[in-house]
Amino acid sequence: MIFILTPKMKHPENPEPFHFKQFSMHHHRSTMKIGTDAMILAAWADVSKANAILDVGSGSGIIALIMATRTSAMVDAVELDQSSALEAGQNFKASPFAGRLTIYHNEYTTFAAGIKKKYDLIISNPPFFINDMRPDNSIKKQARHTDTLTFHKLCANSKTLLASGGKLCLVLPYRESKIFLKEAEKNALYLNRKLLIFPKACKEPNRVNMELSHTRPTTVKEERFIIRNEDNSFTDQYKNLLGEYYTSIK
Repeated sequence: MIFILTPKMKHPENPEPFHFKQFSMHHHRSTMKIGTDAMILAAWADVSKANAILDVGSGSGIIALIMATRTSAMVDAVELDQSSALEAGQNFKASPFAGRLTIYHNEYTTFAAGIKKKYDLIISNPPFFINDMRPDNSIKKQARHTDTLTFHKLCANSKTLLASGGKLCLVLPYRESKIFLKEAEKNALYLNRKLLIFPKACKEPNRVNMELSHTRPTTVKEERFIIRNEDNSFTDQYKNLLGEYYTSIK
């Protein structure tokens, strides 16, 4: 059974929300805070043909909210952690896009088995630690590790829910991206496009944005993205991609 979380209960007074140009949101109760990985992924994803979008592991809802700013699509979000789902629901309700955003408090496999629709775009900033660096806190473990949302679950369920011609977009650390792509191919999901993300030009890439589909391409389009200059200021590339959302970027 799919449980649609409707935020009716009120929490004690919230801390100051994070303000974007198009909306404001809280992320203080979510297992996953607003972060650079999610922002870059949401701004980079190709939404040109997306009328139905699903955000998997939504956290406080930042990716879903950016999807709503970039499209006129109906945007669903699924989140396992109850506090995160509640906060996302409140952020959705308070946004100008409330009528197009729905949060589901559920595990992805259960959600996929019960939903009767297909998505043009499935997007995710998933857990990625597999065996190492495990935190003691079980909530942090759920948010950061693949125990509850394994690469197999992400691929198999996304394969089921993708519409014909649909795309799966996600961000992973460079090493884990190699492991994920092997699992994706087992589910007939093939890399079409990727963005190598460098913290600085002098560093190795530490994140990879990936776009996959049911179609195996003849060549994979590869792009490069550098976040900061040597003086730690943001690059023009970063400002051009995210300047539409942040109220200011230094």
